[in-house]
Amino acid sequence: MGAQLAARLGAAAVVILGVCTLVFLLLHLVPGDPVEAMLGESARPADQAALRQHLGLDQPLPVQYWNYLAGLLRLDLGQSLINQRPVAAVIAERFPATVQLTLAALALALIIALPLGVLAARHRGGPLDSAAMGFSVLGLAIPNFWLGPVLILVFSLWLGWTPVSGREGWSSLILPTLTLGTGLAALLARMVRASLLEVLHEDYIRTARAKGLSESALLWRHALRNAALPILTLLGLQLGGLLGGAVITETVFSWPGIGSLLVDAIKARDYPVAQGCVLLISLIYVVVNTLTDVLYLWIDPRVQ
Repeated sequence: MGAQLAARLGAAAVVILGVCTLVFLLLHLVPGDPVEAMLGESARPADQAALRQHLGLDQPLPVQYWNYLAGLLRLDLGQSLINQRPVAAVIAERFPATVQLTLAALALALIIALPLGVLAARHRGGPLDSAAMGFSVLGLAIPNFWLGPVLILVFSLWLGWTPVSGREGWSSLILPTLTLGTGLAALLARMVRASLLEVLHEDYIRTARAKGLSESALLWRHALRNAALPILTLLGLQLGGLLGGAVITETVFSWPGIGSLLVDAIKARDYPVAQGCVLLISLIYVVVNTLTDVLYLWIDPRVQ
């Protein structure tokens, strides 16, 4: 297990380095000048040159890239080009909002998907199965950039039950959670159903049923645990994406998280902030997937 973990960590380091390099190059190739964004197009060339030199943007691209990697080795993400604040501090202010939204959406998805998937597998081919899969298809077909504005229109503008946007108490969390959680619930419900259907025909399930075990205990205590590996894989991938920042949902609801921070940084050509956000998202993906691999051993010892 130690050798496998070391190999995973080595591969993760290569992936993170590749992501940092790719993002650095893409951001610098995007049209636009952060100096003009900060000073305006009417600024004098001398002022622009002085600011560009102060920010280090006058150096050759390889030198800027080397300085960026050297800063990462010192755990220094640099300073924002727009407000001159440390990037780590800017990200730390936004990250709790993303964690809050992620946990709420994940809890909603699990509450909906697990019972729905179990019922669909138990009543395969029946009305409950058709209704559950119909919800799954609908949830996967509706994009967040459409569902979010519709929820705002109905519950915020027409009914006045929730705030339109922002992060102002628990009521402002409802609509972003619904927008983000329903799509994940639809995907998980399909995976739960498919995994259970593969397990329910195994010999140990027939043996447990022959011993008189109730159908509910059979599904929840035996079948679901043995069907958990594909579900856990999907959940790990989706959790990494949610923690990395649900860009569309955060943008629609003006939620002050990592996703909206990344969009704002790209618009303003704030290279250090955008690179810091992408680096954080990459680290989250790597950590979540590594933890998922470790959980495999605890859920199913046969993986060893």
